[in-house]
Amino acid sequence: MDRTHLPLRVTGVSFRPEAPREWVTFLDPADDQHEVRADLSFLLSRWTCIYGQGCQGIVGRPGDGCCSHGAYFTDKADEKRVRKMARELTADDWFRFGARELAVDDDLEGEPARKTATVDGACVYANPADSPMGGGCALHRMALRTGRHPLETKPDVCWQVPISRKEAIDESGRRTTTITEFSRRSWGEGGADLTWWCTEARSAHVGTEAMYRSYGPELTALVGKAAYGQLVKLCRTREKGNRIELPLVKA
Repeated sequence: MDRTHLPLRVTGVSFRPEAPREWVTFLDPADDQHEVRADLSFLLSRWTCIYGQGCQGIVGRPGDGCCSHGAYFTDKADEKRVRKMARELTADDWFRFGARELAVDDDLEGEPARKTATVDGACVYANPADSPMGGGCALHRMALRTGRHPLETKPDVCWQVPISRKEAIDESGRRTTTITEFSRRSWGEGGADLTWWCTEARSAHVGTEAMYRSYGPELTALVGKAAYGQLVKLCRTREKGNRIELPLVKA
């Protein structure tokens, strides 16, 4: 494996999805059976969500953002939590107040999968841009109104994007969590047909701080508090221009 280091400039325009990435792999300080492999290049980028500020959505409907297909639940607990949160929505939060149903669709392999319903071409919880409360997720709006973080109220896939987390367990029982960009190919079959404006557009890499900071709560939820603390230390080291032993691989 090539361990050559490339110059890494921490600015929005320096991040190129097609460029080689720097990765860091480390053990979770709180669990020596948990290894974290993180896409340092993406976490040091200045990505920020530009929904309503230039995002073109994934199917040419800017008002929907990435809500066009509804949200697939990761498990029963995810669905149960969202159902509970939906009961707290008010008419001021949600354009379709009262439409609390959830649909069952087929996933890409043809197996039944639970997901939020879609209405008029978007998730039932997505308020239309011309609605009285403005465009955006009703569950996100409710979180801000009640002083919660949106990761407490929204489906897992919604608060995790644009981060992709993959879990693997080897024969010894060691778990590896891989954290990287949720890219066009992350959508699976048919993803190439989507306009994945989110991370591929340079206009989305204009945040005021590196992503490992701005997405701190989400990363903590994905890898754990101790592992996130270690990740922050490594990111700070690289952010300052100091070298750490990082394998350079193609994304």
